[in-house]
Amino acid sequence: MANPNNQANFFVRYLSLAPVLAVISVSVAFSTWAVFNYFFPDLLFHPLP
Repeated sequence: MANPNNQANFFVRYLSLAPVLAVISVSVAFSTWAVFNYFFPDLLFHPLP
């Protein structure tokens, strides 16, 4: 039987906090933008040919 007070349960509850979710989502968004900008630098400012 699983213990409800184990470390994994607390870690999942910590990851679901709003500030943690905000930092993760901003990091993912910036990383996506940086990778996209590295491979396609002109598409962000000139999307039409």
